[in-house]
Amino acid sequence: MKTGKIIGTVLSGCLALSIVFAPAASAETTAQNEAASRLDLINEVMNYLETYNLTGVDQDTLIRGAIDGMVNTLDDPYSMYFDSEEAAEFEHQVDLEYVGIGIKLMYTSKELYIEEVIPASPAEQAGLKRGDVILKINGVAIEDTEGDELSGTAGTKVTLLISRNGVNKTYSVTRNEIASASVTGKIVGSSIAYISINGFTQTADEEFTAVLDKLRTAGMKSMVLDLRDNTGGYMESAYNIAAKFIASGIMMYTSDQSGTLTPIAITDGSKIGVPVVVLTNEYTASASEALTGALRDNKLATIVGTRTYGKARIQSLLPMSNGDMLKLTTQKYLTPNKEDFNHIGLTPDITVQGYTAQLITALQIAGLNGISAAGDNHILDINGVPFAGNVGLLKQGDKIYASAKVLAALTESELTWDSKNKKVLITAGDGTLSGFTLASKDAVISDDETYIELNAFKKKFPAFTWSYNSTLNQLKLSVK
Repeated sequence: MKTGKIIGTVLSGCLALSIVFAPAASAETTAQNEAASRLDLINEVMNYLETYNLTGVDQDTLIRGAIDGMVNTLDDPYSMYFDSEEAAEFEHQVDLEYVGIGIKLMYTSKELYIEEVIPASPAEQAGLKRGDVILKINGVAIEDTEGDELSGTAGTKVTLLISRNGVNKTYSVTRNEIASASVTGKIVGSSIAYISINGFTQTADEEFTAVLDKLRTAGMKSMVLDLRDNTGGYMESAYNIAAKFIASGIMMYTSDQSGTLTPIAITDGSKIGVPVVVLTNEYTASASEALTGALRDNKLATIVGTRTYGKARIQSLLPMSNGDMLKLTTQKYLTPNKEDFNHIGLTPDITVQGYTAQLITALQIAGLNGISAAGDNHILDINGVPFAGNVGLLKQGDKIYASAKVLAALTESELTWDSKNKKVLITAGDGTLSGFTLASKDAVISDDETYIELNAFKKKFPAFTWSYNSTLNQLKLSVK
């Protein structure tokens, strides 16, 4: 962990401190006396409570209640007071550090399954795989648990009953300290770099540089930058990553109590030199939105996905004299085009619904031709490369269906729903309109998702091919 970086979700420690701790200019004696009087009033109330309250009071509890009350009056969901233990836990969360077994879970209305297994984690060492469905945790059925039983004390064990390809098996996994990589990357096809930033940790900028250098060496000619589900972190890391794209220019504007906009400029950055597509969704927030806005407004990226979360406010982590910490909103920020999107979010250039459909669209824009998507309703491979997501496999009798969103994305078509005729409409790039009705069972709806029968889809889109492996329960969808 870096020791040079000080406080979270701010541009830099110095900036935060200059805002928070700068002395007031020539404070009046009257104002000082009034402040002292207000403090005396608080002490007076606390003294009465301690002396006369019928049930007795604990002074530490009173003080914490008073502090929480003051912070809550700000009506700001991002400002809060942490004791020393809470502060340490918060910083661990920002740095993607926790005690567990090292898996990313996906909940549906019917099941809980493993979407990703962290390399070298206890889960991988125990033999767990992506796509495994968790039936029980420590002997308790999933529907009767909260799912947080996977966390706990390092060195303790958790027992999982797993279903894989129709076979159930029990695994015993020892919990350990997990430090997830904040940046991962891989080459898709011959030259498309896919980089995912899971969080702006204290070391995310260094990790990004290492991944970027590796992918450049591998022949990167375009990039998909995935910021979906990235809720933010240290703004300094986001700034340093932005400097890998922007040679010189404005990353964002900030404003404090004064209301004066201050440009945060990059002056010694570097040009990325390749086309960039940024993936966003409703959980792209804070520092992720700052990076997205910077790349968009500097005309360095195409934004694909759904509208972002809408958190255009910066918090400083202020150390207290007793070891506690105050997380306080101290600034707002605007994009380089001076857009304040707080509670609104950033609108993508190309709106695409569905996790897998978003990825496919981004890869197409980045230049990937001849896309093949394989998997089931748990896992996804794109051209043989594993990703989070799925193809939406659904079987009904002798019919095989796939997600309408995925099929539309693969064929670079637009998906709409005709509610009057209960029909899925797919509009191809040349304007050709194809319909798939619920009445004919060419389309079905399950758990609020729409699926299209693959033979029916093939008739309308001849360039599309598909195959199904019944032994592995795996579906492969391709477009020439």
